[in-house]
Amino acid sequence: MMNSSELRETLRQMLAVLQAERQALADMNLDAILGTADDKQAICGKLDQPNEGEIDEECRGMLDAARRLNEVNRQVRNLIAANVTARLNALTGSAEIYNATPAYSYASIRR
Repeated sequence: MMNSSELRETLRQMLAVLQAERQALADMNLDAILGTADDKQAICGKLDQPNEGEIDEECRGMLDAARRLNEVNRQVRNLIAANVTARLNALTGSAEIYNATPAYSYASIRR
């Protein structure tokens, strides 16, 4: 069981890792990006533990901040991927160098 102070500390760690991930993405530092991915996975493992009692306002604020940072980082990763795709297409003169089939597309409808 995780108490409020442990949850607060874990969320602080997550916020620090998310900020480090943003910097790694800005620097295009693959080693740091992979390192932060491992760190996020480890912290998510800690957050899987049940929480004792209610989540206080400070923790709710940190949860919201972590959600926002994670979303911004996700969008930056997607922009980088789109930029790479555009450059590869320009080099080959083809827009079809990478085209996910519906079976593998994240945009496909799942039921």
